[in-house]
Amino acid sequence: MAITTNRTARLTFSTSAGNTFSLTVPQPRENIQLAEAVTVMNTLIAGGIFLTANGTLTGIKDIKVIDTTTNDLYDPPQV
Repeated sequence: MAITTNRTARLTFSTSAGNTFSLTVPQPRENIQLAEAVTVMNTLIAGGIFLTANGTLTGIKDIKVIDTTTNDLYDPPQV
């Protein structure tokens, strides 16, 4: 039983087919800034690095840094 925290960055792009594509980055740097995330996303778009089932990445749709806390209240007995 323990309390754990996790942090992820979710980068969401629009695609050439009009859908979205999300990329989740675990444990981003604590003080990441909007301008840095935008620069990385624009680099990925310009480089054509990802080809999704819905086409190429065409734009930035959303950027989120998500913190979650889990309080594990019960662990089964070890046999």
